[in-house]
Amino acid sequence: MIHVVAIITAKPGERAKILEAAAANRPAVLAEKGCVEYVATIDAAGMPASKGTFGPDTFVVVEKWETLADLQAHSASPHMAAYGAKVKDWIASRVIHVMEPVA
Repeated sequence: MIHVVAIITAKPGERAKILEAAAANRPAVLAEKGCVEYVATIDAAGMPASKGTFGPDTFVVVEKWETLADLQAHSASPHMAAYGAKVKDWIASRVIHVMEPVA
């Protein structure tokens, strides 16, 4: 199992547009071979700001893939290329962590 935590920070005021594009792309991702989980998340409502919160411009995509090859195919897929082209001007930064469970 491969776990991905993608931390995406939008340019100020652009997060909602990116999340809308991500939601539209999600069904295609979930239909991919090996996709176990793919969900965009934001800070929980009602939580006070702290060192552990991301704030109004950042969201985190939590992913699980059966294999590294499945993740690599996802990264090269046409729908991800289209999504990336659509949102690239709205993104300030992104950090992607690819991990595997410790046995």
